[in-house]
Amino acid sequence: MVGIIVAALIVIVATGALWLMSGVRVVSQFERGVVFRFGRVSPTPRSPGLTWVTPGVEKLRKVNMQIITMPVPAQDGITRDNVSVRVDAVVYFRVLDPVKVVVDVQDYLQAVSQVAQTSLRSVIGKSDLDDLLSNRERLNEGLELMIDSPALGWGLQIDRVEIKDVALPESMKRSMSRQAEAERERRARVISADGELQASEKLSQAAAVMAETPAALQLRMLETIMQVASEKNSMLIVPFPVELLRFLDAAASRSPDSRGPDPPITAQ
Repeated sequence: MVGIIVAALIVIVATGALWLMSGVRVVSQFERGVVFRFGRVSPTPRSPGLTWVTPGVEKLRKVNMQIITMPVPAQDGITRDNVSVRVDAVVYFRVLDPVKVVVDVQDYLQAVSQVAQTSLRSVIGKSDLDDLLSNRERLNEGLELMIDSPALGWGLQIDRVEIKDVALPESMKRSMSRQAEAERERRARVISADGELQASEKLSQAAAVMAETPAALQLRMLETIMQVASEKNSMLIVPFPVELLRFLDAAASRSPDSRGPDPPITAQ
């Protein structure tokens, strides 16, 4: 009789221990535990660490509190200036209120994904192509506000939204390439014209200086002839200017050798 009682006590204790152990749960540091008791949610979520729920009475649901990176599938749309584009993005968000995330929305990941897709299409329709290509910061801020408005009611916070890539049709790519080439050609011509203008100003100043001293012009011509003749691969025919003959004649008349014989000295 005593043995039966002892065995029954052992069974009861073992069953109680198993019942207690079945209610032990571990909540990680990056998680919060939402407890339901007979279908009613507890307003205070369980903190990280070891926790216990009443088996058969309470149910624990863990919610990840880390920042979630969600890629937004590429969306086809037409910009305000009637250009067909394909744009994709990425959304960074995290859970603020784990109770709202579990109770107020069935699948918050799917909800955020759908809101992000519709908001991205709306931004595409309201923007020009140049804004999508060069003014993404402003579009990212507007897209973040559009997604964050409903997400706050679900216990979520949108940290950042980034437009990743803008895919253009091949015809538009070729048109933009021709436009960029024409713009570079225009800049090259403007730079060349500016260079010619500056060179003409310098040449005008040099011509003014040489006009005051004709000998400088002749020396410059001789120097140019020497530079061309140094190649030794062609025949050079140079017209002999009359001014150079006059210059040489004047120089010869001033030299001592050009004077005639001295007059005879007669004795007085």
